[in-house]
Amino acid sequence: MDLDGYRSLAARLLAGEEHYPAVVERVLRAECSVWFATANLKDLMVRGAGGRYRSVLEHFDEMAGRGVDLRILHASLPSRAFRASFDARPHLVQGGLELRVCPRVHMKMVVVDGEFLYLGSANWTGAGLGIKGPTRRNFELGLSTSDPQLLDQVQQLYQQIWQGTRCRDCGRRDGCEAPLDR
Repeated sequence: MDLDGYRSLAARLLAGEEHYPAVVERVLRAECSVWFATANLKDLMVRGAGGRYRSVLEHFDEMAGRGVDLRILHASLPSRAFRASFDARPHLVQGGLELRVCPRVHMKMVVVDGEFLYLGSANWTGAGLGIKGPTRRNFELGLSTSDPQLLDQVQQLYQQIWQGTRCRDCGRRDGCEAPLDR
C-alpha cells in the first residue's frame, strides 16, 4: 500500500457486450449466493441451453430450489414484467429471492459465492448487461475481480444497507415508504 491508501488490484475491465459472459454467465453458475445492487431492475432475458432465451427469474427459481441465497437491493419497484415473472415462480415467492428497496441505492454490483465481484455502471437490464443487439445496448464500463479485501469491503457495505444500518441516519428516511431497519 502506498501513502495514499491505494494498493495494486488484479481486475478485468468490462465494456459493453463483455458484461454478459463475465457477469450474467457467472451469476448463473453460482453455487452458494448471489447478491445484487442495482438502481433499475427488469426481467432480464438470458440464453439457456440450445441458445433459447428465457427469463433470468426461471434460472433464479431453479437456483433457489438448489439453496442458492439470492438477494437484490434496488432503488425502485421492479418493472411490471419482472413482478409478473417473479409471481409465477414458486421458489422465489416463498423467499428464494429476497428483494429490498432503498431509494438511495444507485450502485451497481454483483457478488457471486463471496469470490467474484462486479462493480460498474450497468443496471440489471438487457441494455446494461450487453444482451440487446449492438445498436440497442448501453455504453457501460465495469470491473470484475476476485480480490478478497475488496470483496470483504463491498459485502460489508451491502450488508449494512441490507440490514438497514444506514437507514437510521438517512436524510430521506421520513419520505421512505419502507425503511429497512424494521
